Amino acid sequence: MSERSFGGRGPRNPGRREILRQGAAMGAAGLVGSSLAGAAFAQADDLGAYKSAKINWRQAEGESITVALIPASYFDILIGLGPQFEALTGIKVRFEKIPPGQIRQKAMLDLSSKTATYATSATDPMYYPLYASNKWVDDLDQYLDDKTLTDAAWFNVDDVIKSWRDSASINGKLYGMPYDGEVTVQVYRKDLYAAKGLKPADTYDEFVSNAKALTDASARTYGVALRGFAGAGQNMYIYPSLFRGFGGTWIEGGKVDVNSKPAVDALAWYVDLLTKYAPPAVRNWNWPDIADAFSQGNIPCYIDASSSATVITNPEKSKVIGKIAYARWPKGPSGKRVTSIWNWGFPINAAASPKQKKAAWLFITWACCAETQIRGSWKYAGAGKRSGVNRLSLVRAPEFATAMQYAGDNFIPAVLESLNQDTDVDWRPRVPQWPAIGDTMATAIQAALVGQKKPKEALDEAQARIQQILKG
Repeated sequence: MSERSFGGRGPRNPGRREILRQGAAMGAAGLVGSSLAGAAFAQADDLGAYKSAKINWRQAEGESITVALIPASYFDILIGLGPQFEALTGIKVRFEKIPPGQIRQKAMLDLSSKTATYATSATDPMYYPLYASNKWVDDLDQYLDDKTLTDAAWFNVDDVIKSWRDSASINGKLYGMPYDGEVTVQVYRKDLYAAKGLKPADTYDEFVSNAKALTDASARTYGVALRGFAGAGQNMYIYPSLFRGFGGTWIEGGKVDVNSKPAVDALAWYVDLLTKYAPPAVRNWNWPDIADAFSQGNIPCYIDASSSATVITNPEKSKVIGKIAYARWPKGPSGKRVTSIWNWGFPINAAASPKQKKAAWLFITWACCAETQIRGSWKYAGAGKRSGVNRLSLVRAPEFATAMQYAGDNFIPAVLESLNQDTDVDWRPRVPQWPAIGDTMATAIQAALVGQKKPKEALDEAQARIQQILKG
């Protein structure tokens, strides 16, 4: 989950040589390949919903493709459905599971070297500016507009959540099809809030007030947690929303601006909140640490990915089932609520052969269409039904509401209101140099969180480094 939340530290500003060196060093270390062998094949009548599409699903029959994914439940569900895709298309798919900290580097290695190992891979939306500027991936409009490949009415791309599509688009062209995603929401213990007469925060000030009311440091009880671990997908998953809520803008007059007054105020707020009202170890916590602490009853509130609902309601681990509720991200001093618009999407490798590209597009169409999304959500027979479905019509569906009852109070309204009202496609700077910028900012933020540097000093240093990155 986040980035989609499994993301680790973003790579340092890798040039092509460094990408090649890192990839060679990694070799097959992160490879936990998964084929379709051993999975039960779908019966022919299971494929009727797909065959209603007015395309020839078997036009790339006999082709083989490799798809890179991260180890995550929502992708495990997709892998489990894979035999249906093979039965439908005659295309063999090899799924390769790669840990989140490595998948970005391995994808960049493959794309930059044009080896076309992966026809498509689970892709962080912040990497599309880099990929598109280097022409490493195709724009998907050409596939969407090709009537032999896409039944526009059946696939209905406009139903895919707009903010997720926007995050995967550059200059109006779509480069990755969102498969699974999230928004950031407040998650809180409704029983503890009721006992203290609290309501979910509507503003940053109220969020601090709630955290204070629920903190007793002498008893080692704390009122809140936010990600503090350094990484482009960790503390830089939380800080951008704070920054934008304080009125910050990443680019001013064509120049990067990460040490402005709103930037410093946002970081000072972040430092103060975690110092006073969060467990001391939170500065090195990632999202699983926060979700575990919440599910064990050790913290009463956090702001993070909506997708963590699956984790905090795991009946084998959670002690707080039935006590959970959700609300939107609070308003910052600027009056804005700014949530993440994060998702994993699928691009098409520009170096793949024409037949591989066709096979990849058919896979993307299948994985991201409404029917497959439903089969991973309310039609899924196992535990942990997907909460990050990619279509607005599905989030609004009564069947989804029934499937998500386990999550807690107000889950779907909080998600829908956030998606419709609080998203900002530029919540992080969407530039080709993002991998290096994200890592630089993450290091600066953690230096302030752990007290090594004052917020202004940390951000001044980040500003200078990022200016050099953009020059290079």
